[in-house]
This record gives sequence, structure tokens and C-alpha cells, in this order.
Amino acid sequence: MPEKTSSPNSPRLLDQVRARIRAKHYSLRTEETYLHWIKRFILFHGKRHPREMGGAEVEAFLSSLAVDHNVAANTQNLALAAVLFLYKDVLEVNLPWMKGVTRAKKPKRLPTVLTRREVEGLLAHVDGAVGLVVRLLYGTGMRVSEGLRLRVKDVELDRRQVVVRDGKGGKDRVTVLPDALLPVLRDHLRGRRALFEADLANGSAEVWMPDALARKYPNAAREWGWQYVFVARDISVDPRSGAERRHHLDEQVVQRHVRNAAKRAGIAKPVSPHVLRHSFATHLLDGGYDIRTVQELLGHSDVSTTMIYTHVLNRGGRGVRSPLDAL
Repeated sequence: MPEKTSSPNSPRLLDQVRARIRAKHYSLRTEETYLHWIKRFILFHGKRHPREMGGAEVEAFLSSLAVDHNVAANTQNLALAAVLFLYKDVLEVNLPWMKGVTRAKKPKRLPTVLTRREVEGLLAHVDGAVGLVVRLLYGTGMRVSEGLRLRVKDVELDRRQVVVRDGKGGKDRVTVLPDALLPVLRDHLRGRRALFEADLANGSAEVWMPDALARKYPNAAREWGWQYVFVARDISVDPRSGAERRHHLDEQVVQRHVRNAAKRAGIAKPVSPHVLRHSFATHLLDGGYDIRTVQELLGHSDVSTTMIYTHVLNRGGRGVRSPLDAL
């Protein structure tokens, strides 16, 4: 493996990783996740510098995650992505193809889906802005992160549609906006506009913008159309820039409300905001919509990903009628 010497004044390794991630405009969540797995990789090998290691050490680390820690396949893949980023994008070292990794097993599980009655029970126990978010997740099929990052300009009330920007895989898509939410969404936006005007008067109306857009549209961060639809109650400090802004509603707030609502509704299934996306897809298919339409609304690249919901619809033993029912 080629060696590269570092001067005494070179930035610390993790600072180099952080700088490279930000230069590539990755999200804060990706930054935190990559740093976490890179730290674990280094600690696993007794704090040796990655330049002193190579493919064999990466294989050993990944295999240990599967064998000793029993991590999920997606978790192991995430750890691999982080370590590969370290070597390729930061250290500029190409690792050999790794064949000796013990792969974590990827179990085939059906997604948790609520019945329509369970959805009604859940929605009966959430209200306010969070309740609107939860209804929007079920009514549009958005991921919770997509719903919370919605900008005002992307909610098209007259056209009954929501434009999801920079979804999973960096793709944009359009999904349906339920008619039932139009009145409450209009009321919410009126209140949100009033809060924006107050923030504007206080000098705290600037919203976070992706780096490329911030350079292209330097004044857009203080415009109404770019504001988040669902925002936190208090102004917070941006961990990267140090700027004081009103960020979007915290994902954990929505998760907590959904869990509590499910308990109060007496739903025995494990319920998270993502279950509402699964329920949206399954209920559409059950209602007769074709799978390609559902694929487009969900933003799946491959229809095989959407096919999982057809298995959920199979009633007991792939639609077979039990002989007991014929007695």
C-alpha cells in the first residue's frame, strides 16, 4: 500500500474526514454516521492509523460486526461505506477487493402495516402540528425526514400535490396531497407565515440551504418559499456554521408522539412513523391502484422493492382458504 507522509501541522484525521464530507455536501446525519464507524474501525485495531492498515484489517472489522456483534446487514454495509470513504476520498488509497468478509445475514421480513382501523385509532391520538405531520406521512407516503424537510414552495395546494426534493438517492418526486388535509394545511401555513414574519423582524428568519443553492441564490434563505413547513418551537444553533436559525421539527419528536399514540390506541404492533409509509403503499394496492403508480409515489428505483407490499396483501397462506372455514 502506498505511504503518504503527513507534516506535523496536518489536520487530525477525523477533521480531514469531516472537511471532505462537507466538501462533498453530505448531510449532517451522514457526517455523524461516517465519523462513528471510522472511530469504531480505528478503536477496533487498537488506535492504529488507517494508513498502517489495509484490506485485511477492514475484513476483520466487518466480520467482527457480523459474528461478534450480530449487526444487521444494512448496518454492516453502512460501516463498509464509511471505511471505504475514509480510504478512497480522504487517504486516497484504493483497497483491494475484499472477499473474506463474513456477511451479516439479511432476513426476509415483511414490513409492519396497520389496518385502516388502526390508522384511524392512531390519528385520533395525535393533534397540533405533529398530528398534521403524521397525517401527511400516511396520506402521502413520505418518509419522516422528507416530511420534516418540506419547504413551503413544494406544497402545491391548488394542484393537490407535494414535491419531495432530494429524497433517498438524491431524487426528486411528486406525490399526492390528500384533499382532507387542505383546510388544516392552509390554516397551518397562515400561522407559519405569521411566525416567519416575526422571525424576519427579529433577524432570525434565515433557513438552512444546501451549499450550492446558497451560493446560487444568496437571498433565498430569508424568503418565504424556502422556509420549512414544520418548524421547531425555539431558535437553535447550526452545529456546522454556528448560525442561529429556526430549524425544522425534530424527527425524534414525531417518533415519540407516534409511539405514544399507538399505545393509547391499543395497537399491539411496533409502530414508528415509517410504518405509515408502509401502510400508505399497502392500502393503495388494496384499493386497486397499480404497482407502477405506487412505485412512483414512493420513489422506488426498482419495482421489486415495491413488490414487498403485494406479499402483505396476501391473506393467510398466500390467499388460500383454510379447509376449516369450509366446514
